[in-house]
Amino acid sequence: MADLPTHTIVFEILTRLPAKDVGRSKSVCKQWYALLSTQDFVKIHCSRSVVSSNQRVLLIDDLTCSVRPIISNNNDYGPSSTVTFPFHHQNNDVSILSHLNGLLCVCLNHTYELLLWNPTTTAFKRLSTPDSHGFYINNLDAIGLYVDADDDYKVLHIKRRSGVLGVYVYSREVDSWRNIPFITRQEYLSPHFNWSAGTFCGGTLYFTVCECWIGGMNVVICFDVNSEQFKEISFPPVPSNGMVQGVLVNVKNVFHMFASTGMFEMTIDLWTLQGDYWIKVLSCPPIPPDIIVIVVRYNTLCDKW
Repeated sequence: MADLPTHTIVFEILTRLPAKDVGRSKSVCKQWYALLSTQDFVKIHCSRSVVSSNQRVLLIDDLTCSVRPIISNNNDYGPSSTVTFPFHHQNNDVSILSHLNGLLCVCLNHTYELLLWNPTTTAFKRLSTPDSHGFYINNLDAIGLYVDADDDYKVLHIKRRSGVLGVYVYSREVDSWRNIPFITRQEYLSPHFNWSAGTFCGGTLYFTVCECWIGGMNVVICFDVNSEQFKEISFPPVPSNGMVQGVLVNVKNVFHMFASTGMFEMTIDLWTLQGDYWIKVLSCPPIPPDIIVIVVRYNTLCDKW
């Protein structure tokens, strides 16, 4: 090991270790700490973690939090390990709003505060400020976590307050919020529209915006994270004579949507976005009304749904 270059040890060996072991390795020396903290290391480590043997699920239940490995060959979980919350919280208090590369954006429900939290390193950052930035209200706000071309992790916060919409970006690098313009239809500011959490894929943050009643308007709002411009694209061409819902998924940096529609029977189709056009990937058999929970799983070993 002593004869190997430091770069080889860090980028060819340590990038293959579990995240917790990487955290311990940071204490070896200042050089390792600096290299293991770079965005290049983070990207390589995350890309090598996206295999079935490395998949984990984070479970939050009342006052506890645990991580369990996913056993891909029998759709089960392995033994759990407890994760200690590094911040004060109450019962059923922590809601996960967005995630990216192991970093979570969460809300403390009793104070409405937003936090960035890394469960592996236990590091966290409160995003709330005295001038009312960084406070989240469920059913009115939308959150998206992303990284821009300069490798700066950012939070997009869409706030609706009494018919007034504000769009704010938090930068982890400069540790501050700023306002950006929102250029699209003003009716989307109404509480009659439900916004999803943002899904980051290929330099764009995507949100579904759906009207609350049957036959209402359904669109996808796209936010280019580098130009900071918004645009609107249509939903996939699904029937609108029943309940319509879209669940956004990033699969190996390809953007997909599970679109469900129906009233007494739900039909679910998987679509992928190519340019501004939707291509249907597969269709599922109709689901009876007594099944109200949809579980979707992607097999990363054979690249099949």
